[in-house]
Amino acid sequence: MKKFLKIVGIIFLLISIVIIYSRYIGTSGLITKEYKLETNKINSSFDGLKIVHFSDLHYKRIVDKKFLERIVKEINLINPDIVFFTGDLIDKDFAIDSQDKDDLIECLGNIHSKYGKYTVNGNHDYVKDENLLKEIYTNSNFKMLNNTYDIIYGNENDKLFIGGVDTYSYNKADIDKVMGYFTNNEDISYKIILVHEPDYIDNFVDKYDIDLVLSGHSHNGQINIPYLKELFLPYGSKKYYENYYNINGTLLYVSSGIGESRINFRLFNRPSINFYRINKITD
Repeated sequence: MKKFLKIVGIIFLLISIVIIYSRYIGTSGLITKEYKLETNKINSSFDGLKIVHFSDLHYKRIVDKKFLERIVKEINLINPDIVFFTGDLIDKDFAIDSQDKDDLIECLGNIHSKYGKYTVNGNHDYVKDENLLKEIYTNSNFKMLNNTYDIIYGNENDKLFIGGVDTYSYNKADIDKVMGYFTNNEDISYKIILVHEPDYIDNFVDKYDIDLVLSGHSHNGQINIPYLKELFLPYGSKKYYENYYNINGTLLYVSSGIGESRINFRLFNRPSINFYRINKITD
């Protein structure tokens, strides 16, 4: 009996340690995942392009101003050319007041980039006040790309295509509107698309020639244990939820996110930002 109670006690202690770790340590800290991309399609003006990609802030659930200031500091240390945020700025279960709004504008506005800062809606963003989000992004110099695009110009009229798709979870995504530029133009060879839900890629990967797709939403399941993590995957990331995929030549990178959704736990899956460096190669 004593041996049984001892075993039960050890199991209880181990479970308690895992719960405490995943709640207070797993959700803190910040890591940078660095990826090197090589392509012969990008123009010489953008050789060595530095991109920072972060996602799923879920502000107010666990992420506060202090944590966000740390994220901004890490991003600026990279000195990025472009910054992308792929949705879920504010958690849908938490309201923000005027001070929170000002804090978000201040912090996001302090992110520096050479060419610009871009974002798309996530599923949590859709249930928030649309005007509130627009005010935050506009005043922090983020350009919203919901079913639209932007062209970045380099030297000698070199161009880079940046497209963004609205949230897939509420049937707002329309990749055809995004790619409408190419109906009358074929003058850009390297194309980047932002989506929130990675599974949406199956709606366009065989239809359009896209080089790089950046997404979020999955959080890698938050609890990064095989078989168990699948239980925490939301709709829109049931198929693609790991860090990286190559789908018929289109590269898909899925951010594991900064904040948490539904449960305030992370295990073997620390909050992170992605850093991509795109280098031009010659045939």
